[in-house]
Amino acid sequence: MNSQQLIISGVGGQGILFITRLLAETAIAMGLSVLTSETHGMAQRGGIVISHLKVGDFSSPLVRSGQADGLIALKPANVALHRLFLRPGAWIAANSIEPGGSGATTVDADGVAMGLGNPQAVNLIVLGRALSTGLLFCTPDDVTELIRRKLQQKPALLEAALAAFAAGITTTPRS
Repeated sequence: MNSQQLIISGVGGQGILFITRLLAETAIAMGLSVLTSETHGMAQRGGIVISHLKVGDFSSPLVRSGQADGLIALKPANVALHRLFLRPGAWIAANSIEPGGSGATTVDADGVAMGLGNPQAVNLIVLGRALSTGLLFCTPDDVTELIRRKLQQKPALLEAALAAFAAGITTTPRS
C-alpha cells in the first residue's frame, strides 16, 4: 500500500494521540512518509478528540471529507460523527457492543479491557482489531515491535499493552 489516509477518533483520555503516534512511528520505521494532525477540543473534559494520519506522499496533514481509507473509533457514537470523512468502500474498526454492519468490524473493547483488568486499554484493543483486518499499511507484528521498543524499560506496562493489543487482534469480531 503506497498511501493511506486514516481518521482516529474518541474522547479525551482514551489514548487517541498514543495510537496515532504508534501508527506514525511504525510508518516511519518502515521508511514511509507521515503527516499527522489532531483536534483536541475539550479533551480534558471528555470532549471529542480526532486525529488525522496520512501515510505516503501528501502535502497537507488534514484528511478531507470523503477521502479517508479507514476510521478507528474508540467511542461508538463517533462512527456516526466521523463517517463523513470516509471514501466509498472505506473500512471502520470501532469499539461497540453492536455488530458493525457494512464495511465495519467492531469489538467490545470496553468489555475486553475490563476483563483484562485494564480499563485504559481500549485504544490498543481497537487498534489490534483494526490491524487484524489486514487493511492498514502495516501489520500487527510491525506495531508489536514498536510497542516492545517503546516500553522495554517498563516491563509491567509492556506486558499489559501487549496483552490488550493481542486481545484486539484475536477477539472474535462483530461484523
